[in-house]
Amino acid sequence: MVFAPAPPDPALPPVRINLFSDTQTRPTAAMREAMARAPVGDEQLGDDPTVNALCERMARLLGNEAAMFLPTGTMCNQIAILTHCRPGDEVLTHEDAHVINSEGGGAAALAGVTLTGLRGARGQFDAETLRAAIRPRRRYAPDQTLLIVEQTANHGGGAVWPLAALDAVAETAGAHGLATHMDGARLLNATVAAGIAPDRMARAMDSVWLDFTKGLGAPLGAVLCGSAPFIDAAWRWKQRIGGAMRQAGMCAAACLHALDHHVERLAEDHANARHLAAGLAAIEGFRVQIPETNLVFVEPGGSLPTADTIASRLRQRGILVSVFGNRLRFCTHLDVDRAAVDEALDAVRRDVSAA
Repeated sequence: MVFAPAPPDPALPPVRINLFSDTQTRPTAAMREAMARAPVGDEQLGDDPTVNALCERMARLLGNEAAMFLPTGTMCNQIAILTHCRPGDEVLTHEDAHVINSEGGGAAALAGVTLTGLRGARGQFDAETLRAAIRPRRRYAPDQTLLIVEQTANHGGGAVWPLAALDAVAETAGAHGLATHMDGARLLNATVAAGIAPDRMARAMDSVWLDFTKGLGAPLGAVLCGSAPFIDAAWRWKQRIGGAMRQAGMCAAACLHALDHHVERLAEDHANARHLAAGLAAIEGFRVQIPETNLVFVEPGGSLPTADTIASRLRQRGILVSVFGNRLRFCTHLDVDRAAVDEALDAVRRDVSAA
């Protein structure tokens, strides 16, 4: 079995329309310019002024005391788990959560904790489901110490957790002694779609992070936020697993540029996703999950080609999408405009009819 990514297939045409993920965004010319002129220092020693400015801004934005710059969102999740939990503990989250399905078993390998998946529609669960999963504390069972929610819920179609539901599950967790953590990979997609301030959306969480490499368009970087004691403790794990950096201000500058220029425009991605979904829903046999943000999930049914077949045909046309089981996922972002969405729609219609 090979785990390393395969190099691009030279027989395939270049990708012209990349709807695979918003992680495929490229830094804009203005973002590259901001990176080039950023003042830098040694991030590991606390001497990088641009990293410090980003962390201070993010702490304010999400209503926390402190923040820490990290290379990836996965590292944010893993460090949060390592900081909140002890080996042998149990973490509750949704069964489709990124931390269960897409982080290589890191929670078990690094923190020695068990991840228990809760069921619920659109990647979300309610307070009653959480309450039913909480056991009395006794020596025969693992300590349940952390609840994780994912905002937006990726496998739920980019669904936005309603504020009341977030507050309810956080209150239930707190009443039973569990800390709360938000995987905020697409948190600002949620706040823009819901019209809710980021600090209010994250208020009930003990820790939260934001990814800058998705809709915000930075080449790398995520910021983990929490109380000052939490971030202080998290720094040891950042050091242990290689997350401490040197002249990281060049990357932090891209994140600051994104906060200044790429947040409000997320609404354009949401509008393009709705336009795409409407066009796909008009194709007979497609079951389309109406998007709340920038993710469009489509399941071909009946006599239509499989999702893999459709994705393969689109790739031959230079259009890249992702596949989850027999569902296609189209992800809109700042590198995909309305014209590209329309071209992708036309290609899907042709490929579906070419059975």
